[in-house]
Amino acid sequence: MGSRILVTGALGNVGAEVVRQLQMLAKAATASQQKIRVADLNEGELKRRFGASVDSVRFDFSEPETFAQTFEGIEKMFLIRPPQISNVRRDMFPAIDAAKRLGVKHVVFLSLIGIEGNRFVPHYKVETYLKAKSFQTTFLRCSFFMQNLNTTHRDEIKDRDEIFVPVGNARTSFIDVRDIGAVAARCLSEHGHAGRNYDLTGREALDYWQVAQILSETLGRPIMYRNPNPVSFLIETLRRNTRISYALVVTGLYLSTRFGIAKAVTDEVERLTGRKPISFKQYTEDYKEAWL
Repeated sequence: MGSRILVTGALGNVGAEVVRQLQMLAKAATASQQKIRVADLNEGELKRRFGASVDSVRFDFSEPETFAQTFEGIEKMFLIRPPQISNVRRDMFPAIDAAKRLGVKHVVFLSLIGIEGNRFVPHYKVETYLKAKSFQTTFLRCSFFMQNLNTTHRDEIKDRDEIFVPVGNARTSFIDVRDIGAVAARCLSEHGHAGRNYDLTGREALDYWQVAQILSETLGRPIMYRNPNPVSFLIETLRRNTRISYALVVTGLYLSTRFGIAKAVTDEVERLTGRKPISFKQYTEDYKEAWL
């Protein structure tokens, strides 16, 4: 039997793309011996979405009784920090310990671009812990996801025709999660990625005025960039019944973006996949129905 790969958070935007890309690679002769296990909170939905070609298991970071069935027999793991988890020491490290104990060797972790200068965020703590536990690691340090606009910011765009983030005039090298999935699948399927850190971005850096303009052109109606100050953004985020720990992390990430941490553009996606990243314009066309 070939190597067994685990994808956590498989029902999320990124995790689902990783699984889809792995399934595509599995049709190739070089990947035919790999076995895929997908894990998330809803085992039934995993089976419905991905079918019988993968092994579906229920996994919850807060339930140690789910750890054995998730990590047993796994060699490589794609690890995602659930956005609701801010205290990673309490809520993620026990699962990472179990993965190590049960034989996981290589972890591909979804991290953040600019993490070296952003040590307050949970991702930095997870990176540090994975290295301390002596895993082989590949850190995918990604810029902001395009798909945040059709998930986290969907309602404000769809219902209020606005983008409400405190980024000022700073540029962001948005990346499509489909490109992240393509890179992650290669890192899990190929040799030579252990010990590597990849800064993943889209093909261009846009400010939110440009983002609003492209969305306006795609949707055929004006979308405004409101550009609140960070304090106003935090207050509004809390008003929407968001937990304070999550609101603080999100505000901190946008504040870092305001200072230029997400403006760099790299060629890593093209180098690793052999094609150019998906453009922001193409993303808006592909996801247009989300905002109508």
